[in-house]
Amino acid sequence: MVKFLLGVIVGILILFFFIWVGGGTFVKKVGEELTDTGKKMEVMEEVIQKEKDEAWKGVKKKLTKEGEIQKKTQ
Repeated sequence: MVKFLLGVIVGILILFFFIWVGGGTFVKKVGEELTDTGKKMEVMEEVIQKEKDEAWKGVKKKLTKEGEIQKKTQ
């Protein structure tokens, strides 16, 4: 019962805070900023993926060369 009453009180406080901050205008502004952040993160993910692939190609090339050298010496 105490947890329920605490939940109701917290819900009311969140509602008042939402209205005090600006309501729908605030949510719209935050949503736009989150969209911009998401777009920036997508670009960063593409760059990281591209660099990871290039690094992996270099590692494979290095391992292949070392494998060939070891086979020739045996």
